[in-house]
Amino acid sequence: MGTAAASAPHIPVLIGPLVAACAPVRGTWLDGTFGAGGYTKHLLEAGAEHVIGVDRDPDVFKNAQWAVDDPRISLVEDTFSNLDAVASDLDGIVLDLGVSSMQLDQPDRGFSFMRDGPLDMRMGQEGTSAADIVNNASETDLADILFTYGEERASRRIARKLVAERASEPIEGTLRLAKIIESCLPRPKPGQSHPATRSFQAIRIAVNDEYGQLAEGLEAAERALKPGGHLAVVTFHSVEDRMVKRFLQQRGGGQANANRYAPALEVVQPAFRILTKKAVGPSEEELAQNPRARSAKLRVAQRTDAPAGPADRTKLGMPQLRDQR
Repeated sequence: MGTAAASAPHIPVLIGPLVAACAPVRGTWLDGTFGAGGYTKHLLEAGAEHVIGVDRDPDVFKNAQWAVDDPRISLVEDTFSNLDAVASDLDGIVLDLGVSSMQLDQPDRGFSFMRDGPLDMRMGQEGTSAADIVNNASETDLADILFTYGEERASRRIARKLVAERASEPIEGTLRLAKIIESCLPRPKPGQSHPATRSFQAIRIAVNDEYGQLAEGLEAAERALKPGGHLAVVTFHSVEDRMVKRFLQQRGGGQANANRYAPALEVVQPAFRILTKKAVGPSEEELAQNPRARSAKLRVAQRTDAPAGPADRTKLGMPQLRDQR
C-alpha cells in the first residue's frame, strides 16, 4: 500500500489521478485497504459523504482514533475479499494493494529485511507465519514459492540453503533470513534492489494469499458496486497490475477470440466501463514527494447496470503454486 498517515506530509499514492478519474466523488465509498487512512481522508475531502474503512490488520484500528471520532467513517476489521458482505450498493471502492509503509516500518511485524524482527509477515496477525513456511515447507515447495510468487531465478539454490540452515537452528528472524538469501546471490550492483527483495515478497504473498485475495476482492467489488459506481485499484508490481487489467478487460466486455477459427465466445453484457485505457503512473512531482510511488499503477472502471457474474480466473494471469494447479 502507498497509504500515508493522516498527519504525514505526503499524500496517498496516485490520489490526484484517482479523484479526477472518479469525479464527482460522492455518496458511500469503501476503502478496502484502510491502512493509515490516507485514501479515506482524501475521499471525504473530495466529496464522499461516508467511507467504510476495511483492513485485515487489527493494529490499524489501534492508531485510528481520529477516524473513530468522525461520524462519516465506519471501520471494519475484515479482508477486502469479503467486502460485499460488509457493504452493498456502493458509489465507489478503492483498493491500495501490497504491504503498507506502516507495516514495513514496524520491525516486530517481520515484513522488512532492513530491520531485525520476528519472521512473521501476517497482515491479519493470525494463521501461518513466514517462519512456519521457511522452517516447515519442503525444499521443493520453498523453491516453488520463491519462483512463482517472487520470480526469483535462484529459487532452488536459496531453498536448498534454507533447508540446510534450518537443520542446525530454526530461522526465526528477518535479518538472518536476509543474510542466508544474500549468501546465495551475487553482490548487487549500484542501483539494484536488495538481494532478498524478491524472496521476501514471495514469502509475504504466500503467507497472506495476496493473489487469491485480489481475485476474490475484484469479484466482490463487482457485486458490491451500484450502477455508476467506481472501482479504483492501485498496484505496486506487474503481476497484480496484470490481474487487474485482465479482470477489467474480461468483465468490461473486452474478451476477444484469440483467432478467427476459435469457437465464438458467448456475448456477455459488460459489467464495467474502463475509464483508464492504460495504467496511470505517478508524476515527477509525486515521485519527488514519495519515492515509494515509483512502481505504482492506477486502473479505474465504472460499474454498469449489467448483472454481476464470475470472472474466469484461469485467464487472469494469477500465479499458482504446483499444488494449486
